[in-house]
Amino acid sequence: MKKLIVIAGPTAVGKTAAAVALARQLGTEILSCDSRQFYREMRIGVARPSDDELLAAPHHFIACRSVTEPYNIYDYSADALRLAESLFASHDTLLACGGSGLYIDALLRTPARLPDPPADLRAHLQQMPLDEKRSLLRTLDPDYYLRVDLRNPVRLQRALEVCLTAGRPYSAVLADQPAPQPRPFDVEVRTLSLPPDQLRSRIDRRVDDMMAQGLLDEVESLLPFRHLNTLDTVGYRELFAVLDGTDSLDHAVAQIKLNTWHYARKQLTWMRKYTSTPK
Repeated sequence: MKKLIVIAGPTAVGKTAAAVALARQLGTEILSCDSRQFYREMRIGVARPSDDELLAAPHHFIACRSVTEPYNIYDYSADALRLAESLFASHDTLLACGGSGLYIDALLRTPARLPDPPADLRAHLQQMPLDEKRSLLRTLDPDYYLRVDLRNPVRLQRALEVCLTAGRPYSAVLADQPAPQPRPFDVEVRTLSLPPDQLRSRIDRRVDDMMAQGLLDEVESLLPFRHLNTLDTVGYRELFAVLDGTDSLDHAVAQIKLNTWHYARKQLTWMRKYTSTPK
């Protein structure tokens, strides 16, 4: 039976280096499960693998699309499965690497098919303040409201889109989805971790390195696309505020570090459901 090994874990824990080392040892290739590394225009702020790392082992789903090209978990699930089946023709083992839980799930099982909202509804919700989104979700889906991370604007946005498009609570739509179908290969998930103080220190150093590499210039180049969901992400939204003149650079950098730490903690919670036992 062919096997897919998933290298998972929080941001800055060292997933890329571990995956590259294992890929070289096994003579195999890596499928990225990072939802922001897909995009060519986002390099520094998404910690894209370095040129040396990309040369050291073949990577897929890295800088393969523009931020202007919509890409979701359904597209990724189908594309990644098709590619994996092709690569398994010449490899007994493949690697996947990433910290985006939804995209790891989409690789390991067919994701629930949710309705896409009209463009005007999405635009309206994107302009809605976070507190109003929370209040509306509490009214439309009190069950999901109690479970969702209320600080995550992307999760709130998606839940509201489904509620208003389907005319039903998001949690009810999820409950009606068919059972996921197993993949035609074995899966082993290896979750990397570090003590919290070490992980937070690595996050802080990474953010400082990103700023030194020119993250502010990268964000400025993306100003015309800031309305896209793709760019509503840590490291970009904080620096958009600097470019708007509504925040100082020092404060924004501190916020990137803090928000990245919060994100890493959520990743750790998500990863608890994975084991190192092949499925």
